[in-house]
Amino acid sequence: MSTLPGKDRQGLAVALKYAPGDQAPRVVAKGRGLIAEEIIARARAHGVYVHESPELVTLLSQIDLDERIPPALYVAVAELLAWLYRVERQGSDEAAPPTLSLPP
Repeated sequence: MSTLPGKDRQGLAVALKYAPGDQAPRVVAKGRGLIAEEIIARARAHGVYVHESPELVTLLSQIDLDERIPPALYVAVAELLAWLYRVERQGSDEAAPPTLSLPP
């Protein structure tokens, strides 16, 4: 199980959960303001990577809790998860996060 929260500069955060075998990641937490700060604080306290992408977070925030991400976001989330896997495997975060392929 892994959780991948993201946030934007206006205090919005969304956390995804994906486990091998799942059909697609699910939105497991989302919120603004203090709730967003708590999502991010808990992620960091547990060593979970926080990615800042206002565009992606805006799209993910429109998904209901415990719902899978839509197919239109598969590529963008897969790009981010693949990059994160490489970073964790190499033990370094020197590589810049990828430019995500977001739907128009």
